[in-house]
Formats: sequence, C-alpha cells, structure tokens
Amino acid sequence: MQIMKCIHRIVSGLLAAVMAGTLLLPSTAAASEEMAHDPARDVQTQGVGNPFGYGERNTPADASTEEIRAINHAMSVQEVKYALYKEIDEHWDLISVRLGQTDREKVYALFLGIGTRESTLGGNGDGADIETAQGQGFGVSSAHAYGTLQTAVTAFADADPTFMKEEDVPEMYQYSLTEANFYDAIVSNHMGIRKIMHFVHVGMTQDGLEGYQVVRGALKGFNTGWSEYSGEEGYYKNYPDEIIALARWYYEEGHLYDSVFTWTGDQRVDYCREGDVWAWWGDGVPSLAEITETTLPSETDFLRGDVNLDQKTDLTDIVALQRHLVKLDVLQEAQFAQADMDENGHLDILDLALLKHLVFSE
Repeated sequence: MQIMKCIHRIVSGLLAAVMAGTLLLPSTAAASEEMAHDPARDVQTQGVGNPFGYGERNTPADASTEEIRAINHAMSVQEVKYALYKEIDEHWDLISVRLGQTDREKVYALFLGIGTRESTLGGNGDGADIETAQGQGFGVSSAHAYGTLQTAVTAFADADPTFMKEEDVPEMYQYSLTEANFYDAIVSNHMGIRKIMHFVHVGMTQDGLEGYQVVRGALKGFNTGWSEYSGEEGYYKNYPDEIIALARWYYEEGHLYDSVFTWTGDQRVDYCREGDVWAWWGDGVPSLAEITETTLPSETDFLRGDVNLDQKTDLTDIVALQRHLVKLDVLQEAQFAQADMDENGHLDILDLALLKHLVFSE
C-alpha cells in the first residue's frame, strides 16, 4: 500500500509537469510497523532521509483542491510522521539553533506532539486532510487552518494585510496564500514550522523569553498569536505543556517511526504530565544566531543530480528541477547543490539538459 501511494505521488507529479478545530478522539491506536528509513542511517547527523519520496510538494500544484485533499487524506499515520521529519531535516540547522535542541529525535517528538494536539496525526483516518475555521470562506478568518500542524493562513505571504506579519524568518521560503499551497500537506508543514520559528523570534526579541520558555512561548504563539508569558495557571497546561508531554511519550515509548499515536487526555501519557513536564527536554539555549550553513549531504551521500535527495537519479529529479525552473517550487540549499549539474552556482536550462542526459543514459 505504501509503495502504491508513493507511485501515485510520483505519477501525479509527472503528469502535472507534463501538463504544465474540532478534534475527534480515536477509539484505538493504529497497528505498529517497522521504521520506513534505513535503520543503519545515523539519524542524529543525517536525519531519516526521504523514504516516501516526498518532494517540495505532496501534490501537483495544478491539481484541483479536491484532488489535493484526497491525496493528503490517504496518508497513513507513519507517512504523516515522515512528512514532518522531511521538513525538519531540510531546515535542521535553523530549527536546532532556534529551539536550542541538538537531539534531532527530540525535535521530531516535539512536532509529533504538536501534530497530535492539533490533528491526532491523522489517526482518525484523515491523514493530513484536516481543516478548521473555514466557515467564512477561504482565508477570511485568521484561524482558518489546515494540515497535520493546523497551519493557519496567517503563516502565508499575501494573506489578509490586516493579519500580523510573519516576515522575520528569511531562512525559510514563505509561500503565497493560494489553495494549492494552503492545502498541500508538505507546504503546510513547511509553513507551520516557519510559523513556530517566527514566534521563537518574537518571544526572544519582544517578550524577553529565555530557555525552555522560548519553546513554550512559541507553541503558545502558534496557537494564539501571542507568545508572551502569561503565568502558570490555565492555558499552558492545556496546550504547550500537553504538547511536550505527548512528545515525551513518543520519544520514550519508541513510537517515532511507526503508525502508533496517542491523543490529548490519553491516560497512557499521564506519567509524562507529572512534575516538571519540560525537564526531559533538556537545558539547551535557544538562539537567534545567524545560520551560516545549511546541512548538506555528506560526501558519501552526495549524488549529483539527486534533486529530491532520495539517493538515486531518475525522472522525479527531472520533474523537481523543471518545477523549480518554472517557479512552481523552490529547491532548498541541499537540493540546489545536487541540481547544479555544471557546478556554476546557478540553475538554468543547461542543468536540466545535463540532468536529462544523465538519467536517460543510465
């Protein structure tokens, strides 16, 4: 089934190139399965890779909203998890510095906690296809949100100009607010992560937050629009502190890579809700230091022409480069390096020709 879904995404992407809330509690957890990535891979330094072949989009940009949502709807909980990890890995340097967390799996767990609190990681059978506050129409309400993290329209460029701006994360591309972008599961994850980085910046520059309170405040900002510390009573227990408890459960119970999920209020997580719920996170120091390097593949992983970073060169890499050249997608730095076939520092039609020659001559 997973293979068929991957094939469906690849075929959908190729065709496109050619033609170019309310949370329901689940009754039970899904069955477990083996991790999808190579277990010999050093996750801490390399991330999990891209075992499901995700590109910069989960769906064709020219598909209808109904088609886009159907693809997202079919995602398993495990696929939902790995779709989050893909974006975390691509922006690891930024995320780890801003959150003050060098343990990549703890960051994976944090975002599983957010996804659980917001969407139960699709465990109700919805995949990443979950929408809230859409009653007034597309993009009208600042609470209108979609996807695993329930990323609101306020995260996107070109949203209602009366919404508060989120233009202080230059390290991550800010997609425009279109239905194709808003409803794409991967773009939604990207923008949700970017939104949290925004509130890290706000919390440190405007609200004077330090230590774990920076992360706590960023979660508060993600949910409410305001990251300032507002005392220990009420709100924190139900949102940021619940998220970090859920995160600890995934981390300590070994459910980062399977389709097992928990939910808000799940009694299995009670032990994670006791005492100082942030103690397991550690005492790292969040920082606004300039990000001077973006993690690139190591020499052993580097494969010229592997634009989508799946450790091989094929038609999907051609499609990824084509979409970048016609401005449908934006390649991240690691992808850019591998797509630069003539090594001249920029991408153009010559790189595409060289890539096609490489793929079709193999």
